Amino acid sequence: MPDKITVVDYGMGNLRSVQKKFEQLGIPVVISGDPQAVSDSDRLILPGVGHFSKGVENLKARGLWEVIDHKVMHQNTPIMGICLGMQLMASFSEEGNAKGFGWFDADVVRFKVSDTLRYKVPHMGWNQSVPVKENVFTKGISKEALYYFVHSYHLVCKDANDVLGETEYDYRFTSMISKNRIFGVQFHPEKSHEAGDPLFHNFLTC
Repeated sequence: MPDKITVVDYGMGNLRSVQKKFEQLGIPVVISGDPQAVSDSDRLILPGVGHFSKGVENLKARGLWEVIDHKVMHQNTPIMGICLGMQLMASFSEEGNAKGFGWFDADVVRFKVSDTLRYKVPHMGWNQSVPVKENVFTKGISKEALYYFVHSYHLVCKDANDVLGETEYDYRFTSMISKNRIFGVQFHPEKSHEAGDPLFHNFLTC
């Protein structure tokens, strides 16, 4: 029987586009903000667009925060965070001065570019995310692949072992993370055409 994959609805995500991408790949997923449905899931997708502290507030208000944390930390449930969903995995964010799940010893900081004319914030458009180590999540992806980004904040990991991929935008920043069965991408693989497809397939094997 295939895994039950749930895209977590906490009022902040690109839910339908993520679901549609999975469906195009022939992978059934459900969208749910119900804590019991999330608890019953075998794999979780945590998408997100918007403000960090609002995301934390929404997850807690809907009774999802502790459920997700328990699934990941105590049941070793695979989870994939996208954009804000990845940032919420960090310890702390400057955006709202809020604490995240803390699965990664990392801070979320605003871009501090040296040339505001050349490097606009938010970082928006197509860019690479180059793997820095071998991992089942990035198996088979091209270092030249382009992904769609839109964000003003990025992770700074204190443990280099957590960094899976990096992107250059005035300076190099972390754009993919991994630890055990926890994976995060700063870009939007669901909006990155075929380039994002291997990541979704690989997630099913993690």
